[in-house]
Parts: sequence; structure tokens; C-alpha cells
Amino acid sequence: MTGTEESRDAPTRRNFITYGGALLGAGLLAGCTGDTPAETTTSAASDTATAGQTTETESSSYTASMEPVGELTFESVPEKWVAYDGGYADMGVALGKGDGMTGIGGSGRYYTQVYDELPGVSVNRDMLEANDLGEAGMSKEIFYELDNDVHVMDPQMLINWFDWSEEDVAEITENVGPFFGNLIFRREDDWHDYRYYTLYEAFEKVAQLFGEQERYEAFAELHNAFIANIQTKLPPADDRPNVLLVYEGSNEPEEFSPYRLNDKGTSKKQWRDLGVSDALSGTGIQGLSTTDRGRIDYETMLEIDPDVIMLRAHERKSAAEFRDTVLAFMQEHSLARELTAVQNEQVYRGGYLFQGPIHNLFLTERGAQQLYPDVFGEEDGDTKLFDRQRVADIIAGEF
Repeated sequence: MTGTEESRDAPTRRNFITYGGALLGAGLLAGCTGDTPAETTTSAASDTATAGQTTETESSSYTASMEPVGELTFESVPEKWVAYDGGYADMGVALGKGDGMTGIGGSGRYYTQVYDELPGVSVNRDMLEANDLGEAGMSKEIFYELDNDVHVMDPQMLINWFDWSEEDVAEITENVGPFFGNLIFRREDDWHDYRYYTLYEAFEKVAQLFGEQERYEAFAELHNAFIANIQTKLPPADDRPNVLLVYEGSNEPEEFSPYRLNDKGTSKKQWRDLGVSDALSGTGIQGLSTTDRGRIDYETMLEIDPDVIMLRAHERKSAAEFRDTVLAFMQEHSLARELTAVQNEQVYRGGYLFQGPIHNLFLTERGAQQLYPDVFGEEDGDTKLFDRQRVADIIAGEF
């Protein structure tokens, strides 16, 4: 470890990073106010609402802002960076900054296999797994060791999940580099009392951070056209299924952690864009959060009897492997086999907890094929709903 007292006292990257007044003193992590933007299920354009532009000054410094931290001023574009979750990591890769990523908060939930379908796009998986902040207990020592220019994560998450103090956040900000991020994958945590962002609003903020507005705009254009094309082909609303989204990693699941599709978190974006309804609506069952760790069993699921069940935590499996393990177990289970979704074989992998713009293209394509195979092709078939080469070109800076 290099997080020694000597290294902590040495000159650091803070010499070329300055901070807006909102970051100084007790206001460093004060809960910010501001309206939470509306997000609809019918318009992809709402995900690309302009969230502010990079501001250039005469000295070539520039600013980027995002709640809860506020405005940061940079003298140069950050080169070394780390994200807590795969969604923000994916944003960095989309902006052509994958080579500068030194680690990840949880490598097991950062699904990089989709990059294999994008010519020329890859990340250093071995390095990310070696520098797993989660495996290191999110300790301050690993932040010193990696010595990044910026930490793309919500500092309030560190305080509420990992027992950091505001003083700890201030220490790493001053001695290593600032934080820039907002926990957006769900909207059910009471401690998150400041503005949320949609996926593309957060993506635009990260584009500000890295000075990559053109790449962002190219992605937003591709995304909007992709979603609009899919939505024009969806069945009428009355013919669309309701979906129960749950989490359980076992191949022989007995209980599940529920998620609510209507909380507008980015991890459910594809389901809203695909026009499905939340099977838990009106049940009184709340989604998984910091304070609510409730579970549901097959008896509860039978009372709901959803049209489709989406099960998270099986993303290392192929569609066929999932059917041969999890679905096969449910088909033999004395209660699970009574579920309509099980009888109709409409139990699928439920997508990533953390998704960025590249992930979202793949997950939306997969979700469309899971739900509407007669329209969009089979989940594990050969039909492609977006141009892989075009995505790779944008990442490479070829607009």
C-alpha cells in the first residue's frame, strides 16, 4: 500500500484542481435542492434533457457540476479516474476514457462482455479486478494507493453505505482528488434528498467532466433514434405484459428481493422504455433500499401472478444456461410451477443493477426480444436492433 503518511503529505493533483465556493467548508456535502426531473415511459428524449454545458474560461480551465458535490473547476481534463459502479464506468468507456480507468467499486457487477461485440472497444479487466475498491472495503487507503485525478461516485453513498464521515470525504478530496457522481440506479433511499438524474442527464454531466460533449451528443442521437424505432413497433399498451423484477443469485431460488419499476431509477430504464407495467403496483410491497431489505416468496408471487418475471444476479449465464438452471428448477418447484410466468416460460435474466449508455443499448435490445420475440426476434437469436460498428465509431471519436 502506498497510503503512508509521507505520501499523504506529498504534493498531489489538487495543485491543478480548484473548487467552486459551494464546496468549501461545511457546505461540502450539504444536501442540495433542486427539482427532480420527470422521466416518462414514452419519450426517449426526456432522458437527454440538457443538464448544463462545459464552461471554458480565458485560462483554459473549465467547470463541471453535479449534485450533491456541486461545481468543480479543473485546470486540465482528468486522466486517471475510478468509478464506484459499472454504470459510471460504462459512461467513461463510452466517452473514450476507458484507458484512464484504474479500478472499480465492484468488478463483479461491471459487465464488460458486451464490449466484445464492439470492434476495438475493451477495458483492462485484470487491472479492474486487481483494483476492486469493494474488495478493499472501500478503505481510504486504496484511494491513496490508486491516486486518481477524480472519483466518479456519489460521496453520500460512501457515508451512508460504508461508514465514511464528511471529514473522510474532505480528506480524500483535498489530498487525492474530488468526487463527482450521484447514485441514480434507484430512487428509494431516504438519505438521497437531493436531485436525481436520468441516465442521459448523468451521462451528460460525466461528458462535461471529461470534456467530451461531442461524443455525448453522438450517443444521445443514436440512443434517441434507437428507442424511437423500438417504440413505434411496440404492441398496444393493453397487450403489453406486467413485469415483476426481483433479485436472487441462487440457481435454486426460494426467496427474492423485489424492485419497483416505477421508482425511475436508471437500472429499470429499459423496462419503462419498453412500455411494461410494474406487477407490484398496488400491492404495498416496497422496493429494495438501504432501509428496506424485505423479501418475497413464492406464495406472495402467486398472489401477484405476474405475466413476466425478470430475475437479476445471473448475468454471467447465457440465456440458455439460465433456462437450464433457474427456470428448470422453478418448473419443478411445487409452488413456483403454478406461476403463469413459469408455465409460459417467461422467466428471464433481469439485466444489470448498474447500467451506462452502452449497457443500456444491449439491455434494451435484449428486453425487447425477451418480451416481444415475434416483433424483435428471439433473445438468443441473430437479430440486431442497433449498429454495433456505429457505437464503436463514436467511442473511437469518429462522428
